[in-house]
Parts: sequence; C-alpha cells; structure tokens
Amino acid sequence: MLAFARRVAADTALVSALPLDPEGRTWLRLDGPGGSEAWLIGWPPGTGTGWHDHGGSHGAFVTAAGELVEQSLAVQLPTEGWKTLELADGVDRERRLAPGRGRAFGSHHVHQVLNTSADRHAVSVHAYFPPLPLMRRYSRSGPLLRLEQVERPEEWA
Repeated sequence: MLAFARRVAADTALVSALPLDPEGRTWLRLDGPGGSEAWLIGWPPGTGTGWHDHGGSHGAFVTAAGELVEQSLAVQLPTEGWKTLELADGVDRERRLAPGRGRAFGSHHVHQVLNTSADRHAVSVHAYFPPLPLMRRYSRSGPLLRLEQVERPEEWA
C-alpha cells in the first residue's frame, strides 16, 4: 500500500485536480490495490484529524504536496472495554512528512495528522486494508487518552 500511495502522490495531474477548500478538508475516493480503500485528501492550513485509529485496518499514507506532521503513539491500545487510559512516558512520536515521504502502519496504530502551515495547503494519499470498518476518535489531555466516539463508514458520506 505504501508503494501505491507513493505512485499516486507522484501523479501531479491527479494531485493538482483535487479541489481545495480554504476552510475544510476535501477528498476524493480512489481505487486502491487488492480491494483496499484509498483517498486523496486536501488539508487547508492549520487543519488536522484529531487523535484516531482505523478500526483494525492497516494502511499507509504519503504526502503529495505541502508538508504534514504525524503525531503517533508507540503503544498498542486495547480495542475494547475502556474509556480512559493513562499513557506511559516516552510513547509519543512525531514525524514531518515532506512531499514523497510517508509511512505504513499496523492495525493498532493511533495517531493524528496535521497541516501545521499557516498559509499552505497540503495534499496526501491514504490507503487502508481491509476498507475501514470504523474509526475510533480520541481526545488527549497530557497523558490521558479518552475514547470519545466510534464512527462508521455510513457517517462519512
């Protein structure tokens, strides 16, 4: 999936065809390889996803334009039966992803993706397998991570 995301991110005609909104993220669903789900996403300056996971899917993403920051947790969280967790010291990771840079991740990956630029859009390519069954959204206050919401695909239409 990472190789697929890199190929799509290098397709300048496709990337430049994505409509960009000054206030909200925009997206275009793509045909991913081998039954995966894929998206081209536009990120206005100062926007981000908030903390989330991908409901047990593994995936990859690559920055196609601009720069994105990924903040992630180097810990496997339990998937059920909790509302609040206290995170240990040293689990935070941060990556800056310039155009062409990306990463693959496993099925228990918790992160947030941010466009920290004050004046420049970013565009990225994301792929997930199996297609996202759900996304769990979290809030974070210092070492406390709290499960806030579970979203299903029918809510993203």
